Amino acid sequence: MLRPLSSSLPLAYDESHRFLPLLVALMVFLAAMAVAGALIVHGLIGRWDRDVTGTLTVQVPPPAEAADTASSLRERLHAVERVLADTPGIASAQVLGRDQLVGLIEPWLGSGDLVSDLPLPGLIDVAVAPGGAIDITDLARRLAEAAPGTTVDDHQTWLQRLVDLGRAVEAAVLVALATVAAVTAATVIYATRTGMAVHRRAIELLRLIGAEDAYIARQFADRAFALALRGGLIGLLASVPALLLVDWAARRVGSGFIIDLSVPAHGWPLIVALPLLAALLARFTAQAAVHRATGRLP
Repeated sequence: MLRPLSSSLPLAYDESHRFLPLLVALMVFLAAMAVAGALIVHGLIGRWDRDVTGTLTVQVPPPAEAADTASSLRERLHAVERVLADTPGIASAQVLGRDQLVGLIEPWLGSGDLVSDLPLPGLIDVAVAPGGAIDITDLARRLAEAAPGTTVDDHQTWLQRLVDLGRAVEAAVLVALATVAAVTAATVIYATRTGMAVHRRAIELLRLIGAEDAYIARQFADRAFALALRGGLIGLLASVPALLLVDWAARRVGSGFIIDLSVPAHGWPLIVALPLLAALLARFTAQAAVHRATGRLP
């Protein structure tokens, strides 16, 4: 019985696999970008969920006509605070100062007289007590009676939309990864069949002298594994600078204007493992393709 101590087929000298590393590099690059995007979106939704769960935002607009707008807005805020204080289930209510409101809109409008002269509404950050059940509709009605125009935002509507967005992105990533795996497998099958056609006489001779199909399959599988791993590492080396560049560009814009686009720490091991996963896929695909093809030989 022959043992695969060395390759009996001159696979290193044929051209059937020369495009495999390039294609795997491209596939790993695309997979890394897709996985990173899914992890970033998932992390953002998780942070937003933690930040807004158990909180309400009450907006108190200034009166349409008032001689002293600031004084009148303070009176309306006091009236709203009294209603909130009398509402069971509310742990605290903090009125945001004008400086805080200006800080929220400066990243969008810039600093200067324009922002300083804007008539800003009053915002109250409300914390709901753990386990507290609040009837938002009734609360909004009582607040509107105390200060007409007052609105309550419980964040659940837009948070659910964000969750739906995250699920859609994750589903798209799964489809993208499945497509990448399918394209990689199809390329490996094509390259393996081409290599078997090129070395058909040598394969027949090996089988004639007693070589098992597993021995022949291992040679093609080892070759596919090495080339795919090489291409995967190239794709990984290209994706890491791209991801770091996106994060760096996002940080330059400013944290108040754009979300954090850095890959979470727990996501890097998965991205780094992509070349090995691609190489294993290539190995098993090549081995299966050889077994299927040799099974048809006489």
